[in-house]
Amino acid sequence: MGHIIAVVGGKGGVGKSVFAANLAISYQLNFKQRSLIVDLDFQSLGDQNIILGLNPPKNIVDLTKTQVGQWDPKTLAPFMMNSPQGFSFIGAPREAALARDIDLDGLGKFLKASTQIFPWVVVDCGNGTEPHALKALEQATLIFVVTTPDLIVINQTRRVLAKIQELLFPPDMIQVVINRFSQSNVINPQMIQKNLGKAPFFAIPDEVATCENSLTKSQPFTLVSPAAPISRAYSDLVRRIDQSKMLDQLSKLNKPSGTAQKMQVIQGGASQAASDAAAGNGALLSRSRSAPVDPWTSMKLRIHKALIDVVDMKKMNVDMNDPKQKEVLRDKTQKAILDVLNKEDLTSLCPTRELRAQLVKEVLDEALGLGPLEDLLADDSVNEIMVNARDQIYIEQSGKPGLSRTTFSSELQMMNVIERIVTPLGRRVDEKTPYVDARLSDGSRVHIIIPPLALRGPTITIRKFPKKRILSSDLVKFGSMTQEIADFLRLCVEAKLNIVVSGGTGSGKTTLLNVLSNFIPVSERIITVEDAAELQLGQDHVVRLETRPKNIEGEGEVSIRDLIKCCLRMRPDRIVVGECRGGEALDMLQAMNTGHSGSLTTVHANNPRECMGRLETLVMMAGMGLPLKAIRETASSAVNLIIQQSRLSDGSRKVTHVSEVIGMQGDTITLQDIFIYKQEGLDKNRKIVGRFVPTGFIPKFVEEMEAKGMKISRGLFSTK
Repeated sequence: MGHIIAVVGGKGGVGKSVFAANLAISYQLNFKQRSLIVDLDFQSLGDQNIILGLNPPKNIVDLTKTQVGQWDPKTLAPFMMNSPQGFSFIGAPREAALARDIDLDGLGKFLKASTQIFPWVVVDCGNGTEPHALKALEQATLIFVVTTPDLIVINQTRRVLAKIQELLFPPDMIQVVINRFSQSNVINPQMIQKNLGKAPFFAIPDEVATCENSLTKSQPFTLVSPAAPISRAYSDLVRRIDQSKMLDQLSKLNKPSGTAQKMQVIQGGASQAASDAAAGNGALLSRSRSAPVDPWTSMKLRIHKALIDVVDMKKMNVDMNDPKQKEVLRDKTQKAILDVLNKEDLTSLCPTRELRAQLVKEVLDEALGLGPLEDLLADDSVNEIMVNARDQIYIEQSGKPGLSRTTFSSELQMMNVIERIVTPLGRRVDEKTPYVDARLSDGSRVHIIIPPLALRGPTITIRKFPKKRILSSDLVKFGSMTQEIADFLRLCVEAKLNIVVSGGTGSGKTTLLNVLSNFIPVSERIITVEDAAELQLGQDHVVRLETRPKNIEGEGEVSIRDLIKCCLRMRPDRIVVGECRGGEALDMLQAMNTGHSGSLTTVHANNPRECMGRLETLVMMAGMGLPLKAIRETASSAVNLIIQQSRLSDGSRKVTHVSEVIGMQGDTITLQDIFIYKQEGLDKNRKIVGRFVPTGFIPKFVEEMEAKGMKISRGLFSTK
């Protein structure tokens, strides 16, 4: 039984092809046994032909497409050139279009058979991440990653090593070789080891003249200049491999399988890759951070891969909305994980029962839940989760952001989580639509954006909502408003005033809208319209509508404007629109003006005056060509009250303005503040100190409310 040595280049131009050719020839010269060189570098087609001075009439693609019962020297003869010096060569196609036709199954069968014919098969694998190269890595006993003492090359080599490690190839199988090394180099082997996290296995000396002379003659320098220091270095390398019995030891390692097919799926499109990942096929995204995988993460990846082989999620046909079925599935999966763990040596990694239990939990969360996000979602003190990259997750606690120690093990894991979020909602995120708004089962809002738009990999932003429905009493307790303001707002909602909640991003608009919606009497029919359903209403007489994005054919989109028009025909007593951010503002204002009083919505703005200006802009986006004065008259007559919600510098959220829209004065909309929040300084903990004060203005709608039998104390509005 022979061995396959795969040669990968950390970056183009490191001399990887020259290394592969001379390595094979040096073995043949030292041990007098025929070696085989296979060119699978499809990025540099024909380089090996120049290095070796050979031009085979057929190539590796022709070989893989040929149907033979068994490969042997006779069946290989038409595709292989035998050199007089004692080595054999199978070349790559000379045209890129032909290279795409390679048959991976045929390549796998040939590589497996080649070790029965040759004691050494050296495969030039390019950068090692193409499907055909991965097929060679699967069959290889040893992988040499060639680098040079150059900072840019080392950086790229680190990326290559990270990709190979994420594919679960054993670390001992991967060895780094420094090419073009000189003792005078500023970058020494110790620096390379520190940057790559792996000690170099061997260093090839830099001999430019010898290399250039051999390339000019189209003859490997191990044949042209066998006494040169660089040729002797290759002899030392192959003898070191042989004397240490390195290949025999490495051949006993467990190597991954199916990586070539998985990478082929990825290159077919990000959508299919994500779909396969969610289905448990383990497709791995090629875009990856360059940080090396730590032992804990590597163990989790191995267990997860073994779990996929044991538990076929697709055949279980489990309803994930049924708690009992979910519990049964979790028990079965946990048992399968424990069975896999019993076959692993966990003495050094998990010496205690607690660490072992933590490992089981993390793999369970990854297999059935939202992976490392599960603990953050369960932590009530965390109100926002911001995943910048797989190994950088920020969280917000008490209004202050900070870096979490939680990380994803790979971008595959992130795509699994993303699919579990969007698939139940009938939404998708792929190369064609690389971003999506969605929600979690607890109502938390999720925004996702993936490559190629997100350069560092998939990005997830989660705005958490409390598990317990927030009431006005909670906002009073938090200091967001006073009890007097809460009682006033309750009366405004019951009096069917049209209310707009204004505020910036993350200021608490949706939470306040939720509180206001719960003031609506239970006897009234409420219809909510949202992009992603987030409102949590306590009433029973509620119809919830949610927008729908375009399907894969680019059709079937249902916008907020469409839903508002629909709900007008559904006999609503109240219309609650999650947020106006486009032309739907016109439909909302028209509904408010045509008998649908008591409507509620939110708008992004920094103060009440800007809120009215924002509404004007949004109405213009409807494309109706209305005059500005007509827009202002519509807005001023439709909106009765603006509640400004703000997030202050210390992270607290306050109702800073409660303002009445009085009407038009000339061409200007007139507003009058009823309550405002006055900041008075900072305490010793740098928290803002302030108070809510009435302005002394009595709203015009108070008389209408009193006429309906509501009792409002005029003292509520007096200045204090």
